[in-house]
Amino acid sequence: MTRLLIFFVLTLLLPIPALSQQALIESGPIVSPENLKTGAVTFRLLAKNADSVQINGDFLPTEKRKTEFGEIDVPVTANLSKDENGVWSFTSGPLESELYGYSFLVDGVVTTDPNNPFLIRDVSTVTNTFLIGNGQADLYRVQDVPHGTVAHRWYDSPGLNMDRRLTVYTPPGYENSTEKYPVLYLLHGAGGDEKAWLELGRSVQIMDNLIARGSAKPMIVVMPNGNVIQDAAPGEGKEGFYKPEFMVAKTMDGTYEATFMDVIRFVEDNYRVRAQKADRAIAGLSMGGFHAMHISRYYPDTFDYVGLFSAALIPREDATKKVYSNLDETLRIQKENAYKLYWIAIGETDFLYQSNVEFRKKLDSIGMKYEYKESEGGHIWRNWRIYLSEFVPRLF
Repeated sequence: MTRLLIFFVLTLLLPIPALSQQALIESGPIVSPENLKTGAVTFRLLAKNADSVQINGDFLPTEKRKTEFGEIDVPVTANLSKDENGVWSFTSGPLESELYGYSFLVDGVVTTDPNNPFLIRDVSTVTNTFLIGNGQADLYRVQDVPHGTVAHRWYDSPGLNMDRRLTVYTPPGYENSTEKYPVLYLLHGAGGDEKAWLELGRSVQIMDNLIARGSAKPMIVVMPNGNVIQDAAPGEGKEGFYKPEFMVAKTMDGTYEATFMDVIRFVEDNYRVRAQKADRAIAGLSMGGFHAMHISRYYPDTFDYVGLFSAALIPREDATKKVYSNLDETLRIQKENAYKLYWIAIGETDFLYQSNVEFRKKLDSIGMKYEYKESEGGHIWRNWRIYLSEFVPRLF
């Protein structure tokens, strides 16, 4: 017993990295967020010396705010109440099943919740996250079902003269089979990268759960990086750690679309795929929807399935390259080559709503068939996760 005690004391005296010490000290009894049986959620923060604490999250009511992108819906902040121990708290109303994000404002300074280690990055903003189940968000949970495999792969892009990274999901059983699979190319929005659909979009959980339910066919999902000046997501490539930007150079000037076959060639050379038009789909959100629309018409006999999620179909001054020429003519060629599904979805308060109206008028004018979904809400990940979960079962 004495030897054991001495060993224990010596262990405590050994140097411990500062962050490990901090983790030991800060792992207190405060629970935040706490999901209540009513469907409400309580948030707590210990801040004895703070004069005010507020919370901002996508579960709160929204208000209209004018921005450089037009009028958009922005969540309002809510005030927390302080108890005698210096713990601030706020309890929401009952929440629908969804994946939510939030952050605190302590005396006006934005900070994350130290009692919630689950974080996501959207462009350069980091927020905590929590999930309310028993509904739509059950698709976003890791369920007790067969799981696919996620790999970050580097591929040679001759068109961009660099090695680049993309994310690939292979369905359950891929490694142990000889079967060939169809492919969905899933594109992110402005400020995103090859990790966006994986982390913010819960694409892997959605795919696993839809396949397990029998609602979707097993398929490979390829999530490339659409920022052509990057080799990989910030912090993951040769440029090291730097602050991510919302719009980097050359993202919507035609370079990505013109070199997209580099991605397809890598996938078809390295994975067991059915390399036919009928077995390829392309979809994207916002900027990725812009890319998906132009890639599918620039290579008009390549994809049988196209999905535009809140697509950024607005005119751009830098859209001057060959990729963007003869829009009407190439759309007609795409129509004449035939396809199985052209799917457009957008929120009714999305700042890109009107540009999507105008694009649908163009499709109507040339007799190009499409399916259209209009949902509540604006330019938000909540919509894009739902769109993916409804689009994927329509494929192949």
